Amino acid sequence: MKDICCIGHITRDKIITPKNTVFLSGGTSFYFANAINHLPKEVSFLLVTKISEEDMQAVDKMNQDGIDVQVYPSTQTVFFENKYGEDQNNRTQRVLAKADPFTVAELQPIDAKIYHIGSLLNDDFSPEVVKYLSNKGRISIDAQGYLREVVGEDVFPIDWNDKLEILSCTDIIKVNEHEMEVITGLSDPHDAARRLHQWGVREVIVTLGSEGSLIYVDNQFYEIPAYPPHKVVDATGCGDTYSAGYLYCRSKGMGYEASGKFAAAMCTLKLEHNGPFDGSIDDVKHIINSHS
Repeated sequence: MKDICCIGHITRDKIITPKNTVFLSGGTSFYFANAINHLPKEVSFLLVTKISEEDMQAVDKMNQDGIDVQVYPSTQTVFFENKYGEDQNNRTQRVLAKADPFTVAELQPIDAKIYHIGSLLNDDFSPEVVKYLSNKGRISIDAQGYLREVVGEDVFPIDWNDKLEILSCTDIIKVNEHEMEVITGLSDPHDAARRLHQWGVREVIVTLGSEGSLIYVDNQFYEIPAYPPHKVVDATGCGDTYSAGYLYCRSKGMGYEASGKFAAAMCTLKLEHNGPFDGSIDDVKHIINSHS
């Protein structure tokens, strides 16, 4: 049995910033897996993904890097175009191709203590899949994909279908300030966190970009700082990096505040370059210690 299993599509990403345009592999699963792979192997990990045959080299590369990957075939690979302005907290997206959703049958052989659901689009995971996994382990969800509907190539923000059904069997959720407002209808992060907790989520994480993040557990808030980067290069995958760091620390038995600070420091390192987190645990600790 693995400590953490991340389930999600690996994508092809076209990332456009004011400085340049790059093509990279991406998706929640990609950024999460690469981030956790750069940490000491004290937490066992499995990635479950779906990708087309023509893009299988992305999985081959991850295997070569030492990441344990269970891959299922898909007719297409998800293809995202992410366009950023000067403010890296804001982006516009297009989806040029979609992959097949995950099924209960595919996930039956998988055993883990925590399942991190890395949804990219609102139909990646049915409620039946999440319920099935919740009977096998704890559920962690990144909400972003549940709030994206694709019409043509354009991505439209929507409320979360079946949210009460899915949240009732969710242990940990990560949302940003926009996502929390869409889901709860509340603009104050503290109120939104309380609402999500009322709906059944035990650990609620609200990321607030350069303003840091909040963690709400057992009627207590933990205020997590954002550590300023030396330079901002690419914000793609920062939320996934946060989730990887947080779940890694929680799997080791670390507290909520310490886990949040570790996750925030990983995000700072990720912001400073294109591609996934590639720092070390010593780099993370240095950032935390230099701001303590």
